[in-house]
Amino acid sequence: MNYRHAFHAGNFADCLKHALLVWLLRALAAKDKPFAVLDTHAGTGCYDLAASEAERTGEWRRGIGRLLDVEAGPLADYVGLVRAAGAPGAYPGSPALIRALLRPGDRLMACELHPEDHAALRAAFRADRQVAVHHRDGWEALKALTPFPERRGLVLVDPPFEQEGEFARLAQGIALVAHRFRAGIQACWYPIKHRAPVRAFHTALREAGLRDLVAAELWLREPTDPQRLNGCGLLVANPPWRFEAEAGAILAALLERLGEGEPGQEQGQGWAVTRIAEE
Repeated sequence: MNYRHAFHAGNFADCLKHALLVWLLRALAAKDKPFAVLDTHAGTGCYDLAASEAERTGEWRRGIGRLLDVEAGPLADYVGLVRAAGAPGAYPGSPALIRALLRPGDRLMACELHPEDHAALRAAFRADRQVAVHHRDGWEALKALTPFPERRGLVLVDPPFEQEGEFARLAQGIALVAHRFRAGIQACWYPIKHRAPVRAFHTALREAGLRDLVAAELWLREPTDPQRLNGCGLLVANPPWRFEAEAGAILAALLERLGEGEPGQEQGQGWAVTRIAEE
């Protein structure tokens, strides 16, 4: 309940998560049938980059601030949507990006537990019939709101990772949705501070018998300091065709713009797309 994304909006982790999210949504929209999206930790929907919270950390300047002139290549779609939403004055959170890519007939369910953030999110979508805003715990929503009547769609899980046991909770949530909604795509963000928790997370997923899992990871420095956010990843369950190749191009483009040559980026290192469980 203490986490506020306003301090971190538009940072490198948002860039990874949202660039890949945009690609996944475009893949869903390539078929005519309607789809739904569940955003379990939605935040406020949009963030003022001139506000005191964003200015206090300045994280967006080392993230989306370095991408805003992109006009072509793997990041162009994502960056174009961010500019259309008001950057550099404002940065769209995942609900705003998802809404921008919904077609008539598609819908979004956005969950936010923090009272003030929920109020802002509800106000942002008050008159929108394609968006339902829920004041509820995102983990509980995984069971309550899946499977979707549309029988296709995406579940975005983006917890703040401020409590103990978040990796275990995430693994349990992925297994739950995989069992309840086999056709659904899951996109689950996680931090990379050091390697041990990430390895344990991947192992837990394999041991749960899950299949068709791909991890797309970007790190800006060697993941050896447990006190720093050295990188992050997006675990995608049931990825669409060509996700691995397209995700690699997106990550390489992000590292080229956001990397600062710290140890861990030598010889093209700094990103990886890994299949951690086969189909």
